Amino acid sequence: MQLITLENKYLKLTLSPFGASWLSCIVKHPKGEREVLVTTSEKNWQKQTAYFGATVGRYANRIANAQYQLNGKTYQLAANNGRNNLHGGNVGADKVEWEILSQSSQAVKFAYCFADGEEGFGGEVKTTVEYRLNEDCLEIYFEANASQDTPLCLTNHAYFNLSGEPTIKHHRLQLNASHYLPVDESGIPNKPLQAVDETSFDFRQAKIIGKDLLSDAEQQNVKGYDHAFLIAKKSPDFTACLAVEDLTLKLDTSYPAIQIYTGNWLKGQPNMQAGEYEDYAGIALEPEFFPNSPNQPELAKFGGILKANEPYNHKISYQFIF
Repeated sequence: MQLITLENKYLKLTLSPFGASWLSCIVKHPKGEREVLVTTSEKNWQKQTAYFGATVGRYANRIANAQYQLNGKTYQLAANNGRNNLHGGNVGADKVEWEILSQSSQAVKFAYCFADGEEGFGGEVKTTVEYRLNEDCLEIYFEANASQDTPLCLTNHAYFNLSGEPTIKHHRLQLNASHYLPVDESGIPNKPLQAVDETSFDFRQAKIIGKDLLSDAEQQNVKGYDHAFLIAKKSPDFTACLAVEDLTLKLDTSYPAIQIYTGNWLKGQPNMQAGEYEDYAGIALEPEFFPNSPNQPELAKFGGILKANEPYNHKISYQFIF
């Protein structure tokens, strides 16, 4: 794998054009440098199946029954997650070599063109992903343009563990979200958006992740949190805050939703020390559109279908505070 380093006095990032991936994030903490990504070695990169730090798409998350209908035509996709399509299929954005368009000590921009019919999706889609380092903040910009109407949802799939402990159960999570999306055992939405009030999904005030983990049938369906939350419009200038005693990650985004995945199936994935991770070793914070929105009009109103020749512009920012 070709490796690219971005570095300043607060952060050192390692990236790769393979999957336009974020391989490492070392925070230069006063107590010592700390790797905050759940990641693996270059040697084991092809062995991991958890999308560590990769750009995922053409459609991040799941599309039910691996098909969608658009403008009167049915498109059949790869069923790579049970009967459903996940993160773009068998060879999604995470498994291809992206072109390096530009590179400096503080930024790198990758490009990839999805062909019409690639993995079953309609339309050619020209895409760029730019990683930009600013002081203590990493910004990721996603841009695209499609030749015809098509589902498009690009995001980054980094897993975070701010403490280096075996799991993230003791991390505190706060979400700027008053509604979440229930799903069935395969991760497909099966009910309308629900208010988080008096549920285990209420993270409006910071809460220890393990406090209510697996506490109800809704979570037990998917072995923990693996749910999309609707981002509130009126509120603080953050989408999610993840914290341990001496370090906080503040995430903000232009996307309307964020998928919270508590690493429910990470057991057996290769770690950096020639060993394996256990379940809940990291948490993925995935800004995106809602899962299966190409098939559910009530979710599609929040986005997920890119119109032909209309620009796609979205951003995620990650700020580390200590």
